[in-house]
Formats: sequence, structure tokens, C-alpha cells
Amino acid sequence: MNLELLVIIASVREGRFGPVVGHWFAEQAHTHGGFDVTVADLADLDLPLSLPAESPKFAGDDYPRPTGLAPLTSALAKADAVVIVTPEYNHSYPASLKAAIDWHFTQWTAKPVAFVSYGGASGGRHAVLHLENVLSELHAVAIRDRLAFPNYFTAWQDGRPVDGEAPGYAKQLLDQLAWWAAALRSARRAAPYPA
Repeated sequence: MNLELLVIIASVREGRFGPVVGHWFAEQAHTHGGFDVTVADLADLDLPLSLPAESPKFAGDDYPRPTGLAPLTSALAKADAVVIVTPEYNHSYPASLKAAIDWHFTQWTAKPVAFVSYGGASGGRHAVLHLENVLSELHAVAIRDRLAFPNYFTAWQDGRPVDGEAPGYAKQLLDQLAWWAAALRSARRAAPYPA
């Protein structure tokens, strides 16, 4: 039985490059063969920034999310692993991604999360460092290896990375993600996570 992988495209900015990176990575995940892949583009969702007074940490499954978030909530709940495709804005990640994370809690618990980032000289690495802190609070497991595309505006051509080794790096990340996803899925099925 394949693992369920959710690829989240985080940017909602006009003229964004995220879908190019996200769809390329989803293609790599399909080729890998260990995952059933779902792509969630945050630009396609109703993603309000205003949250209810009650935290999803304590609200359980009846947390009052907007109807437009239902596809993301369902995909996160079903996922055995998540890949976040994010740019770097002002040395961090987009507000849209923070909102998507904050609308959920238990959906992240005891699941591995990997990162594919892009940006200027840093390739989005500052955004990923911030995300690791946020996701550890939600009891997610950040994968150490990640895929970063510095100076993406010159590093891609015709929807693909210019670096011919990029598919190999993606495969290595997906191999590690598959290991963690299988291990944590088995652990979640064996016993409830003590959050």
C-alpha cells in the first residue's frame, strides 16, 4: 500500500513561481513510486487570516474551519507525509502558509514534513529554518535533508531545474521521507501519539 503524500504550494503572490516548482516536485514523487500524490495550492483555497478565539490544539475535530478549507483539512488528515514548497519572503515564509498551518493542529501530529524551497541567494533556507520551529510545536517531524533552489530565476528553464542532478536530490529526499512516513504511520496505528 502506497503512502499518501501531500505537496503544499505555499505562495499566493501574483506572478509566483511556486506552481512550477511544486508540479515538478509532484512529478518526481509520482516517478519515485512510493507515494500517492495530492497537490494543494494555497492560492486555490479560501484561507482567512482571522482565526477563532479557541485554539485547534484544544478544540478537536469540531474546530470551526471555513468550508473553503475542507479540501486542505481532509488532505492533511489523510496524508502520511507532507512536502511544503515555499519561497522566502523577507527571510521567512509566506503569511498564507502560516495561516494554513495555524488553522490545523492534530493533522500535523507525528507526520514527517520535508521542504522544497526557492529564492534568491539563500534558496529559501531561512524560510525552512523558521518552518522547522513552527512544525516542531505541532509535533511534526522535519526531515533533515531538503531541496533548495537558489537564484531560481536563472536556475530553471522550461519548467525544470537546469541542474541535471536535481532529480537525484529529489529522489534522496523522497527516499528519506518514505522511510519516515512508513515508520510513523506504523507507530500511529500501533498506539496513539502522546501529544
